[in-house]
Amino acid sequence: MNAMTKTLPTTMAAVLLTGHGGPEKLVYRTDVKVPSPVPGEVLIRVTACGMNNTDVWVRQGAYGTEEDAAAVSTWRRQGNTLTFPRIQGADTVGQIVAVGDGVSPDRIGERVMVDFSIYNRDDDSLADIDYMGHGRDGGYAEYQTVPVENAHVVDTDLSDIELATFCCAYLTGEQMLERAALKAGERVLVTGASGGVGSGMVQLARARDAIPYAIVGKGKEPAVLDIGAEAVITRGVADLPAAVNEATDGRPIDVVADLVGGAIFNDLLRILRPEGRYTTAGAIAGPVVQLDLRTIYLKQLQLHGSSQGTRADFLRVVRYIEEKKIRPLVGGVYKLSDFHRAQADFIAKDFVGKLVVVPDAMWKG
Repeated sequence: MNAMTKTLPTTMAAVLLTGHGGPEKLVYRTDVKVPSPVPGEVLIRVTACGMNNTDVWVRQGAYGTEEDAAAVSTWRRQGNTLTFPRIQGADTVGQIVAVGDGVSPDRIGERVMVDFSIYNRDDDSLADIDYMGHGRDGGYAEYQTVPVENAHVVDTDLSDIELATFCCAYLTGEQMLERAALKAGERVLVTGASGGVGSGMVQLARARDAIPYAIVGKGKEPAVLDIGAEAVITRGVADLPAAVNEATDGRPIDVVADLVGGAIFNDLLRILRPEGRYTTAGAIAGPVVQLDLRTIYLKQLQLHGSSQGTRADFLRVVRYIEEKKIRPLVGGVYKLSDFHRAQADFIAKDFVGKLVVVPDAMWKG
């Protein structure tokens, strides 16, 4: 470490994931060593960190394997980089307080949003990607080190908590829409549209001048309409294709952006117009689905799997924030020491947008 703002503490508070299993595998401790930035890195004093479904699935080991969908496995099926204990947390916002060799000390004091992706290639390929909170420690802590190129200043008057709602969810959503090549004027149906990624995609679709329709849980319809959905369909309707057709006044759906999977999967393919595109980055209602292959080949559909995003996607999200084309949706804020309750509330899904955790020292009640 070649430069710092002042003498830093040697220990910090953090939530450690100690293994695959239940919430008891998440341990709050106050004696964790503060990391030191190596050459090319910066040390961030974390002020806020958003929560994501990936945190839960990694803790549970719920990703399965290609051979056994029920096997305990982490997010990265090939070349696993997860070791225990691990500090999770992908959506870090904070202040640079120290820099490693080769990094300008002028960066000390900057407020930054962290691109959580670990890019293992120089190009924008996603074939060998990892993320902070999995392959290295993340932001459920008071301090975090990151490569300097991943620490981005965002020209916005949004609060740290608001800024922490964007990174993982909106980057994931932007890559989904990019993979599906959503264009201006096209109609996109977003499932799970009240969650972090889904609510992000409703706004990101509008930023592309596309027309988003949303499937949401009962009671969340007004909030999703407020962020730009053209119309909403309440989850659990008896005939989903008919409900979507009614919502669009018979106009075709060009793209389905699915975060739910489960029992509605084949209906989503039926809803797509011929030569339509399906894109997914999640399966909160179940990863193993039934489908009629004839629906795919007779309608000449495209299916895209997506996870995280590229450097270019991240920079577009930053630009959208700065241009106020997307806005934060804070569903709740929790102290780091209250992490178990925060994750339980996250799993319950009784909110719209994102939940955010802040270190206890930053807590304002």
